Amino acid sequence: MDIFTVASFFAVLCIAQQARAVNYTFMGEAVHAPPVAYYDYIVIGGGTAGCPLAATLSERSRVLLLERGGSPYDDGRVLNMAHFSDVLADTSAGSPSQRFVSEDGVINSRPRVLGGGSCINAGFFTRAGAGYVRAVGWDPREVVAAYRWVEDVVAFQPALGPWQAAVRRGLLETGVVPDNGFTYDHIPGTKVGGSIFDADGRRHTAADLLRYARPEGIDLFFRARVARILFGYKGTKPVARGVVYRDSQGNTHVAYLNRGAANEVILSAGALGSPQQLMLSGIGPADHLRSLGIDVILDLPGVGQGMSDNPMNAIYVPSPSPVEVSLIQVVGITRFGSYIEGASGANWNSHQSGAGTQPRNFGMFSPQTGQLATVPPKQRTPEAIARAVEAMNQVPDAALRGGFILEKVLGPQSTGHLALRNLDPDDNPSVTFNYFAHPDDLRRCVAGISAIERVIRSRAFSRFTYPNFAFPTMLNVTADFPVNLMYHRGGDPRALEQFCRDTVTTIWHYHGGCQVGRVVDRDYRVLGVDALRVIDGSTFNASPGTNPQATVMMLGRYMGVKLLKERMVVEGPCRKNP
Repeated sequence: MDIFTVASFFAVLCIAQQARAVNYTFMGEAVHAPPVAYYDYIVIGGGTAGCPLAATLSERSRVLLLERGGSPYDDGRVLNMAHFSDVLADTSAGSPSQRFVSEDGVINSRPRVLGGGSCINAGFFTRAGAGYVRAVGWDPREVVAAYRWVEDVVAFQPALGPWQAAVRRGLLETGVVPDNGFTYDHIPGTKVGGSIFDADGRRHTAADLLRYARPEGIDLFFRARVARILFGYKGTKPVARGVVYRDSQGNTHVAYLNRGAANEVILSAGALGSPQQLMLSGIGPADHLRSLGIDVILDLPGVGQGMSDNPMNAIYVPSPSPVEVSLIQVVGITRFGSYIEGASGANWNSHQSGAGTQPRNFGMFSPQTGQLATVPPKQRTPEAIARAVEAMNQVPDAALRGGFILEKVLGPQSTGHLALRNLDPDDNPSVTFNYFAHPDDLRRCVAGISAIERVIRSRAFSRFTYPNFAFPTMLNVTADFPVNLMYHRGGDPRALEQFCRDTVTTIWHYHGGCQVGRVVDRDYRVLGVDALRVIDGSTFNASPGTNPQATVMMLGRYMGVKLLKERMVVEGPCRKNP
């Protein structure tokens, strides 16, 4: 039994006693960080990959984890499934969700909180397929061990309510077979996947994986905004030496790497943050960097390229019967490259509080988010948004009872790019995903919408549909939902290719920007630079499985174990923990 297995065994024993312990002794506000400090590893981004990575590295090293946002444990909305859409609709400066709009016109969100995307997503937990693991060159046994390390803390088997059970039976009835029951594995057919929401609807995030950390081996600072990575040179080759970051009061702090061949700066800032930070630090397309006055450390044209977001299209299904509150629990993994999932209940309806009825919040289908698709962009004023909110508030609750059945495209094959708008690391970069630019993506969307129609028409789902509410009517209703900022020019939404283009939205599975082969090698080292890696979803060439979060968490653990083994080779097994 190696050192990592032993450490994990004792950590799991402690977790049973710490199930709700969130006051980590090693975390604090960046305003309390020392002006200058030294570490073996500096991890930029306490997100879905950064938390398990830092926790693992702390077993044998001194680690600094810098998170630009706050703690999920300080915001009850983050941990409560009933408030899933509230977090996405919060546009305040301190929100755990930072909105951005792609140049395509699709409204999206990036996390700004410890735990990253696992704090603001729909919670589905499923592994990558065996073919994906082989293609990227990971060790299958180590991958399984890393998944299990994550699953012991954050993954649960959901109990299906009637609506989700009907979706499952409808998928099976319409040929999305076999029935794979409950499994984390990615297998063609219909399955019940895992969830990071427990039986009480409480969200468990990547931040929970910091329970594995050795407290003496890690410092975690909130609201730490990294300005740039510092470099030295080994001959003519750049070498990462540390980072400059600022706290919430604007004070500057510097963290340096300790001397040693195994010490590194690691970017885990996500698919937008990692390429953005490389560019701000002088690594990226030289002409673009010079146009913004950035000193070029290394001309690396692949930074910001290969940006993809799996297009998602949903059909709203009004129900004559009450439906449970649910997010993603069931998935149909088709053989034509589309994944069929669903969500239902009060996430799409009004919320009650002590102050009375609150405005309806439809999350990604909400006018509160500025999504007025049928109005040209220049006419989307605050007054227009307020009128749309009021109009939705007047619709009777019974008319909004139901859910969405959605399809997400595998891959995708369409790609775009990311570029800086300015030198502010807190600002969103410009990103273009080019949804449906590749014909295969559009073909898969059309096939997915057709599969949804078959599920809705199935006997298994008949309890949750009105007999006189035909599928073309559902398409018309859904096409009128304000789901993106694209200008709809009219036409028949029953033409499914047009429906796909007009109603495309995100399911927050965007990736790329620091891809393997373009920006990093297969061990995630930045090409042409020493002591610098990128470990997160920005390195993916395609989204793994039906939902990437499990694999991103796994990757943090997997690479943490690999780096510590490399460190043992360099330093020897007898080195004492710092």
